[in-house]
Amino acid sequence: MAQKEFLTAKLKNFLREDKIQLWKPPYTNENKKAGVELKGLAQKFSTKLKLSEVEVESLLEEIRCKAIERGTGNDAFKRTGIATLDVSVAGNRGKAKRKKSLETKLIITGKELRSQIAEAFGLQENCLKIIANKKVLELGKTLEEQGITHNVKVMVLELMLSQEETKRKVQEEEKQKEQEALKEKEIKDRLKRTKKGLEILAEREDHLDPDTTPYLDIANQTGRTIKIPPRAKKALVLAMGYHEKGRALMKKQEYEVALPFLLDADKHFCECETELLNTVDNYAVLQLDIVWCYFRLEQLECLDDAEKKLTTAQKCFKRCYGENHERLFSIKGSHGSEKVLFLRLYLLQGIGYFHNGKEKDAAEYLQKASDLFQELFIDPEKVNDLLLLGFSPQEARLGLRASYGDVAHAANLISNRREMKAQIRTEERTKRRQRQEDINTLKNMGYSERAAQKALHQASGNLDNAFQILLSNPELFLENDNNNPVTLNQFQVPKESIDQLVYMGFEREPAEEALKVFQGNIQLAAQTLAHNGGVLPTKLQLPSEATTPSEESTSSKESPTESAEQLS
Repeated sequence: MAQKEFLTAKLKNFLREDKIQLWKPPYTNENKKAGVELKGLAQKFSTKLKLSEVEVESLLEEIRCKAIERGTGNDAFKRTGIATLDVSVAGNRGKAKRKKSLETKLIITGKELRSQIAEAFGLQENCLKIIANKKVLELGKTLEEQGITHNVKVMVLELMLSQEETKRKVQEEEKQKEQEALKEKEIKDRLKRTKKGLEILAEREDHLDPDTTPYLDIANQTGRTIKIPPRAKKALVLAMGYHEKGRALMKKQEYEVALPFLLDADKHFCECETELLNTVDNYAVLQLDIVWCYFRLEQLECLDDAEKKLTTAQKCFKRCYGENHERLFSIKGSHGSEKVLFLRLYLLQGIGYFHNGKEKDAAEYLQKASDLFQELFIDPEKVNDLLLLGFSPQEARLGLRASYGDVAHAANLISNRREMKAQIRTEERTKRRQRQEDINTLKNMGYSERAAQKALHQASGNLDNAFQILLSNPELFLENDNNNPVTLNQFQVPKESIDQLVYMGFEREPAEEALKVFQGNIQLAAQTLAHNGGVLPTKLQLPSEATTPSEESTSSKESPTESAEQLS
């Protein structure tokens, strides 16, 4: 099957080079039958393809019929608005790939299209996920709204095993249905849980201090944390989360479930700034993973920009690692482990060229992949030697690749890498310990833990600056540790506390008001009054209490003398 696809693609390239249009005369007559010139073409290309004239003529006729069918479909679409979609059900887990052309209007929803596909292929509707234009089809929107047009290629993923075609006993059939329902629920729950978890992580509250609260960190090749703006970090966390989930599913060879996660990752990576994508290799690896999934699902023809994705990956690797990996070598001291990525890249490029009928390019890249594979091959005995030294199998493989098979050098690299990771962990622990000490210092001064975390975060960890922020903006930190605003007017200030502030030299009225604001905390009240010249800042002052009805009536009563004076 693959050989036929390769020969067909190669023949199409010959036709394009010679600008031959098989659906036009003299190759197709007015009755849409094959013209006599078709035999001449078969004779011409049989030598190039190293096939018999009969075999080439059969391939030409197949290409000609499909071209006429496509042209007829184009005319019908212009007249009636009924589009033709090239639907392909992915082959996986031992199942063969299946293809059909499906005629439909573009005003129907994704759910209605799913029903049509399920009926056409004899599949269970609820088990299908549809991908078109490199995106998962949304069931609630129309095809037109999602950019689906005439002649678009549609890939269908079957997320669970379908029922056996042969009829069985009623009891077995019911059991099969139950198993399928459980499998479907499991897959849907897995997708839902992963998406929800990543969204919760991405929506992490801004006030939480990254230096004291455990969270996802984004690190460079050496393992050190990268500082990234909050908005870009949110998109990057989602992208990397979806990517890692997709990679985990790929390891289990669950490609039909992995692909939607990878496409979601691609969408969120595109929300990041170009400058950020140019500095990390994650986006390049994602492009390889997407193309690999399409390949394993036997759906490379549905990925019309596979070559573009691989080119993007190659350029990204070049920017991140340098033209000859010199940047990577300066950072990590080796580049053996990253060469595995280039092995995948060359292999996929060779496969892509093969499917497009580009024989020379396919042979070149497949040979590059083969040479690199031989270079990266690891002697099992050398792995065992490193295992005896106490290293893990993964460390042994990575070390041997990075050292080009030198056991002594590999052991040295692994030891250095362990020391570097241990140093980074120590630095991170020291940093967290220091931050917690600073928080405790501010807490001992009367501030809540939440307020201390906020201030230190704003001050980039500088304790003195954090204290000044708290003094200058006390209203920003009047929440307790449960994120609840304090109720100021209801607090009863002890007379002894007021007397202490008066003894320090403050006026009684602002002293009482400050103690109400700070819930009786004498230290905070004194600091704030001292910082603001003995009075509370306007934004912290409590609203004056409403006058009572008795006061209003008293103030409204006027003496006769006062009335007379007013009249005069």
